[in-house]
Amino acid sequence: MNALRIYPLGSLPTRKAPEQNFTGYVSISNYFERAAPSRLVSATVTFAPGARTPWKVNPLGQTLFVTSGVGWAQSEGEEVVEIRAGDIVWCPPGQRHWDGATPEHALTYIAVQEAQDGRAVEFREQVTDEEYRQGPSSASSRR
Repeated sequence: MNALRIYPLGSLPTRKAPEQNFTGYVSISNYFERAAPSRLVSATVTFAPGARTPWKVNPLGQTLFVTSGVGWAQSEGEEVVEIRAGDIVWCPPGQRHWDGATPEHALTYIAVQEAQDGRAVEFREQVTDEEYRQGPSSASSRR
């Protein structure tokens, strides 16, 4: 089929994210993966306060469109930064990183990435509570 296709609001399922891949309550909705030759993969991801991804790598990079709430993101070797509704976050290919909600706020974003060899994300080890509690420094927080 080569025609324009509309997916009405609510027509794509929402599910609880796999517990082995996340800390806290996370839901994934509007997930889709396009058939070749496209490599596009996208989903809307919502994190309850305190919820987060594990350390992860996106082989071809990842763009996050933050649609609501306040969260934190960190690339390996860098400080935790605050992200807010309206922000666009780019994580380069192969960069180890994590993201999620702050302890006080929920966070929702649309994640967009390309799959390489059928994989859009490689989940690694969990972000420890100690790593998470470090939060952003006052210089990287925009509160």
